[in-house]
Amino acid sequence: MSGKYAFTKTLKEVRFLFCQTAEHSAATRSFLTRAYPIMKKNNPLTPIMLREAAGTSPRCMHDMVWTRSSLRRLLQL
Repeated sequence: MSGKYAFTKTLKEVRFLFCQTAEHSAATRSFLTRAYPIMKKNNPLTPIMLREAAGTSPRCMHDMVWTRSSLRRLLQL
């Protein structure tokens, strides 16, 4: 599948963790508000989870079929 935000077939799930009110998560919230519908449309079978928790620094985790989970911090977007 070609297209914007099309994931590889080996991706099992994506999790975004961020604070729902803090300024340091504003860029992540803005990105997800804009990009989530496109990501879900292009990847209907891949779980995309959004986790909001007070005081959490923004980060993204993903699970692949044959590898460990990977964590990326999303500060300074």
